[in-house]
Amino acid sequence: MSNHAFIKLVSRSKQQTITLEELKDIFTYYKTITSKTGDQLAWGYGQAAFPYEITPSPDGDEDWFYLKGTEPRYKYIVLGVGNEQTENEESTYYIQVTLPEGATHGDKGKANEFVKFLGKKLEAEVQLFNERTMYFYKR
Repeated sequence: MSNHAFIKLVSRSKQQTITLEELKDIFTYYKTITSKTGDQLAWGYGQAAFPYEITPSPDGDEDWFYLKGTEPRYKYIVLGVGNEQTENEESTYYIQVTLPEGATHGDKGKANEFVKFLGKKLEAEVQLFNERTMYFYKR
């Protein structure tokens, strides 16, 4: 059975909308900063921190992509963007992070790291895989 986490962009977030390309850009940024940390430490931290390749959906769907593991400990994590209507007919954008069946414990650990990173970067509300909620926006 697959597991899900959500990053909701609320009214106090840095931005209220997000596209798939912006999400890919955030992961590219994450890969860059971890590589720079590795350079400072003279260690391949970039590959250890982000052992995935960003891969488009095989059916060409523009709402999701997946991270394909580059090491045996990691298989894949699926990420998508969407929006939902609230009671006052406002649109709330969210990022869904899914661990499909067959995902490893390493994938779950990395997915937790990525969800928290996205929450901090976007100052969003995060619902973790264990259904607990973290608030990274100013309340």
